[in-house]
Amino acid sequence: MKFIDEAKIEVIAGDGGNGCASFCREKFRPFGGPDGGDGGKGGSIWAVADRNINTLVDFRYSKMHKGKDGEPGRGADCYGKGAEDIYMRMPVGTLIVDNNNGEIIADLTEHGQTELLAKGGEGGWGNIHFKSSTNRAPRQKTEGKEGERRELRLELKVLADVGLLGMPNAGKSTFITAVSNAKPKIADYPFTTLHPNLGVVRVSHEKSFVIADIPGLIEGASEGAGLGHQFLRHLQRTGLLLHIVDMAPFETNVDPVKEAKALIKELEKYDESLVDKPRWFVLNKLDVVPEEDRKKLVKDFVKRMAWKGPVFEISALSHEGCPELVNAIYLHLETVKKSEHRAEETQMTEEARGIASIDPDDPRFKILD
Repeated sequence: MKFIDEAKIEVIAGDGGNGCASFCREKFRPFGGPDGGDGGKGGSIWAVADRNINTLVDFRYSKMHKGKDGEPGRGADCYGKGAEDIYMRMPVGTLIVDNNNGEIIADLTEHGQTELLAKGGEGGWGNIHFKSSTNRAPRQKTEGKEGERRELRLELKVLADVGLLGMPNAGKSTFITAVSNAKPKIADYPFTTLHPNLGVVRVSHEKSFVIADIPGLIEGASEGAGLGHQFLRHLQRTGLLLHIVDMAPFETNVDPVKEAKALIKELEKYDESLVDKPRWFVLNKLDVVPEEDRKKLVKDFVKRMAWKGPVFEISALSHEGCPELVNAIYLHLETVKKSEHRAEETQMTEEARGIASIDPDDPRFKILD
């Protein structure tokens, strides 16, 4: 199936049915009075997050989604039937934005999450609602309201704990194949990866995390070079970035430090928050470098990058250093989760203390009899 991570659609909710102005004309009821029923409501349109879907390809070719109108009211106190709502299944991680004003309508982050995209119109009132002691034969009725209409932009941002970042042929696909169940295409030419790949890394039977591999980024991507930076949105939800560097490039005139700095500049042009994310350098293909030259090469890279963060030396092809890196990633993710959990508990405790500190004699909180 072709991977689609962006689509534009139009959603049109159904109109409400018109109310009816009718009078009872039954035998033996000469003054039956008004009996016009209300119109039915129009069908609303909802978005439902479904973890069994991983692409927006269905919405690339089906651009208009329209709800049915409600039925009009009829005489004899007959109310019009409301139209059924439409539920559109979308991948988990889909961001729904109003294409006209940029307003975020919904962010589908959990399986089964349901969000309203366009509300159906309310049905009109029949003349039975206008009956009163001074108006015993009302002829008023109201028309049904129009349903909402919106032009939406769907953006899929994959949900992953770790994101892989690097130049083409840096070994990202080989690495995700070595540590997870993902099976991306691997070849000896650049831009082998054309769309994001997700893999589940099993640390043990009950311990795992999700890793995402995106197409390689090159200098000038912000101007459209290579595949551009359209896939960088998939790294915005990750908690950790692994910057994979090819330490043994095929061409001798390629400088790993220069390429790493160029990629960081492209990140800054796209979204500065990506640069602020926790980022580790993973120096790959060191199995090709002679053992006596490895330490010197790694030390020179760290010095020229002026890097003070974590650095890992691996070979994705031979799996050298990969288990240690996987364990370090899992420990980091668990530490972050525990820290966030403690912060939530602290906030809840402070809120509870604030409630307990309310003075019951304060006139602002007294209950009126």
